[in-house]
Amino acid sequence: MRTDGLTVPNGIENSVAERGYDPFDYKVHEDPYPFYAWMREHAPLYRNEERDFWALSRHADVKSALRNATLFSNRNGISLEPELWGPHAVKTSLFLAMDPPEHGAHRGLVGAVFTPNRVAALEPRIRELARARLEPLRDLPRFDFAADYAAGLPNDVVCEMLGVPEEAWDQIRADTDQLNQRADGEDDRGPNSVAAALRLADYFVGLVKELRRRPGDDVTSAMIQADVKGVKHTDAEIVAFLFLMISAGNESTGKTIGNAWYHGWRLPDVQRQGLNGRAADWVKETLRYDSASQMTARTVTKDTVLHGTELKAGARVAILPASGNRDERVFPEADRFDLDRDASKMISFGHGPHHCLGAALANLEMRIALEEMGTMVESYEIDVANARRVHSPHQRGFASLPCSVTHRAKARTTHD
Repeated sequence: MRTDGLTVPNGIENSVAERGYDPFDYKVHEDPYPFYAWMREHAPLYRNEERDFWALSRHADVKSALRNATLFSNRNGISLEPELWGPHAVKTSLFLAMDPPEHGAHRGLVGAVFTPNRVAALEPRIRELARARLEPLRDLPRFDFAADYAAGLPNDVVCEMLGVPEEAWDQIRADTDQLNQRADGEDDRGPNSVAAALRLADYFVGLVKELRRRPGDDVTSAMIQADVKGVKHTDAEIVAFLFLMISAGNESTGKTIGNAWYHGWRLPDVQRQGLNGRAADWVKETLRYDSASQMTARTVTKDTVLHGTELKAGARVAILPASGNRDERVFPEADRFDLDRDASKMISFGHGPHHCLGAALANLEMRIALEEMGTMVESYEIDVANARRVHSPHQRGFASLPCSVTHRAKARTTHD
């Protein structure tokens, strides 16, 4: 097994109590798992006084909080960033910043698109899009797996579903990547992130106006034409919906594909098996072991006691599914990447009423992405010295994963 090259030294667990867990800290982005392990063992209800939040890290606590929308509310949004937290969160996050029953009414408008049968029917088209992304890479001995492929495919899929014209796909992806970047230790958006948000908002406003005039066979048009209890959505609400769908459908899926590729480099046996027929298992264990989705936030609605400590109504709580997925109480040898593991209890897609709407689609996209890459590539190496992580309080993954590849002597199909 190769050493990581990007992770914090193992000894950091001894100093976590001094440094503290901060989701805006670049050291946490490099390797959050020693922080999570320390919290699960020593502070299952962790307090960050400076940023004024609590954190839940054990699997049972995370699952319980995600399931209990009455006590752990989405009404202030799911992000700790100041500009995204508060009663106004619904303007940027739409139904992610709602509680039942209002949440269910809005979510139900697009839920039909993500049923298992509807998602399964997308497989041929997703393979076409994957192959189109691979075509320029077929004769290249080196390319950037994250930037050239992993980030592109889910973005293409979600943009097409939303009615975004193909010529805008790459710019949407670039702006979405920039949107979530944060400077080390800062919880406010920097100028590049603000500029990306403004470009996206301007584009989405124009797209909504166009689709109101000429609706198509896409999710945005369906949302525009739908009623929720007799009330039509405003343009601002549809723009918020587009931000939500682009971010949710692009960020986590693309970064988890990149994380799978990275761990395949660290673990040659995983790489060999993953490229030769076990893409689904590769995806499943990556979701448990190192999912892109790390943290979501909630508001406590009434005074409650957890682990002997009283939380007051209005308290902010960071819920850490990625930590729960490494909890030894649920997953024996949780820090070992194991393709044969039963990962059915992982909580990477959340739990309860806010369980990820696009989970089936994300699983399909990730499997196809790795299967199609396996038709072209026999083995690969990552230039880890030049790999670059994203820096986001919520998302873990790579902005750049330069790699050298050994192409298969004869390209095979995914059915070989």
